[in-house]
Amino acid sequence: MKKIRVLAVDDQPVVLEGIVAILSYQSDIEVVGQAEDGIQALRLAQRTRPDVILLDLVMPRQDGLTTIPMLRATVPEARILVLTSYADNERVFQAIKAGALGYLLKDATWKQLLQAIRDVAEGKVSLHPSIALKLIQEINEPSEISTFSEPLTPREKDTLRLIARGLSNQEIARELHVHERTIAKKVSSILQKLHLANRTQAALYAVREGITDLPDKKTALWDLP
Repeated sequence: MKKIRVLAVDDQPVVLEGIVAILSYQSDIEVVGQAEDGIQALRLAQRTRPDVILLDLVMPRQDGLTTIPMLRATVPEARILVLTSYADNERVFQAIKAGALGYLLKDATWKQLLQAIRDVAEGKVSLHPSIALKLIQEINEPSEISTFSEPLTPREKDTLRLIARGLSNQEIARELHVHERTIAKKVSSILQKLHLANRTQAALYAVREGITDLPDKKTALWDLP
């Protein structure tokens, strides 16, 4: 079984050691590095090529919000899961817009953390319930989510609907009876056309614009894995 390679980043040694200790007991997870700030995280990410980067936001020298777009440029294949104590709107929206695929608060249980790591590793969105609520509220208010300059094709709209339901590329491929690589290309095209950074933003866009077959906005967002 291929293990999920995780880089853990937190400036508090006790927190970092606790995370590493818990993850080391999981048969499907391997900790490939530990960093205390964004500068170390970038260096280690480039060397270890992790599948998931577990990232704190408030750190010395270089914080998480500054580091997320740098990680996206350095190791674009890695998925970023924010793990922080901060739930204020500004940090939440900035982290997601910068490219984080998940956002978890440190009051989450270990079970929730492990599930979030596994979901993010599969390309699924993972949000703490209170963060999901903030995003629901954001959907109901004007925002700066870009409109697209090119229309989506019918197949891209089908893919976007399934993204809004929280499906991974593999699950979408099964639904649409195509190869997973085809869906990966569709997702890239959707993000490019919508001028969005990740699937979370695409899901929010789909719900706001009514490009979804879910019954209402709250259910659509809350059902994201």
